Amino acid sequence: MKVLQLCHKPPLPLVDGGCIAMHNITQGLLNSGQEVRVVAVETQKHPVKTSAFPTDYLQKTRFESAYIDTTPHIIDGIRSIFMRKSYHIERFNAKSMATKLEHILTHEQFDIIHLESIYVTPYIDVIRKHSNAKMVIRMHNIEHQIWDRLAENESNPVMKLVYRVNKRQLERMEKTILQRVDGYMTISEPDYRFFSQTAPNKPGVVIPFGIDMDQYELEDDYIASDKPSLCHIGSMNWSPNKEGIEWFLDDVWPLIHEAHPDLHFTIAGHGTPDSLMQRKDENVTFAGTVPDANEFMLDHDLMIVPLLSGSGVRVKIVEAMALGRVVVTTSVGAEGLAVENGKHLFIADTPEDFLAVIDKCIQTPDLCSIISENARDFISLHHNNELITQKLLDFYQQILS
Repeated sequence: MKVLQLCHKPPLPLVDGGCIAMHNITQGLLNSGQEVRVVAVETQKHPVKTSAFPTDYLQKTRFESAYIDTTPHIIDGIRSIFMRKSYHIERFNAKSMATKLEHILTHEQFDIIHLESIYVTPYIDVIRKHSNAKMVIRMHNIEHQIWDRLAENESNPVMKLVYRVNKRQLERMEKTILQRVDGYMTISEPDYRFFSQTAPNKPGVVIPFGIDMDQYELEDDYIASDKPSLCHIGSMNWSPNKEGIEWFLDDVWPLIHEAHPDLHFTIAGHGTPDSLMQRKDENVTFAGTVPDANEFMLDHDLMIVPLLSGSGVRVKIVEAMALGRVVVTTSVGAEGLAVENGKHLFIADTPEDFLAVIDKCIQTPDLCSIISENARDFISLHHNNELITQKLLDFYQQILS
């Protein structure tokens, strides 16, 4: 099967969950013997770093990209309001990518064109004009839900208005875009329920985020500590991550630090803004971008994911569980994962909840060891990339037939 995978950012390096999710689809398809060509949008926020692409990957995928300046401009944003288009999406619409796709599609035939997220949907018309391939889209999130939650938590009235406008534009688009493709995939069951109601006539399937468990092998079993170290890792140029960490440091960490002054919290992540790096919270360290995310998580006992907004599945939670780390997250953070609170991870939604969980981890370290084992077993069963790739191929065949 020949697949063209169109990505809204370079899948390598693996700087965030979206990159990992796209790359694992590519690897799964290649490992199953499919022919995959990868084309990506390159932006100032996500540039192509040639050194991050192995030669073998470049040869197999014939990777190409087109640069697009997605810098927001006020005039264009205002104009898009009156045009009833999502400026958030239209920023990714550029002649450079349209021309590249036209050239590829007029010289090569594909069975499936796999769109990664709604950010590459401006090219549907170009694809339809130059290809007879079936087109499927992978909805990484319910995008308008993210902006709706950001608006709810925003105190600045101007930013709240901006978030509301983004939300309305994206919601309008998400309700119509599925009618223009042949099928769709979501990463989580809650997202699938939303889109299946939006487009009940369109074939859809849940394709969870998958990982290669061989990449998450452990040298030693998890050993619980009565003085656990806390960590967080995530892309800090993604608004929900930044929002969650700011809330945690402002409202949660003071309670934990007062009760457990010996505990330390280390925060790592690509694109950490100066507003966070310059904070002086007691026993809190900002590590910025770390060379190996797995090693970073393995160096700590508890993974803190204090999300207040977002959608889809949090990739770093899946990876932390695969490494046997004990995850403490919010109800929003656990959305999309069929996990049980207190069995596979801990869920805390208030500062008092977080403190209670930390107390429990310190007082009953054996429980953390059990959760560590349960977490790894859960990921091995539900997020095995080999099994998920087969489910994806079955869906492709359904669309083709």
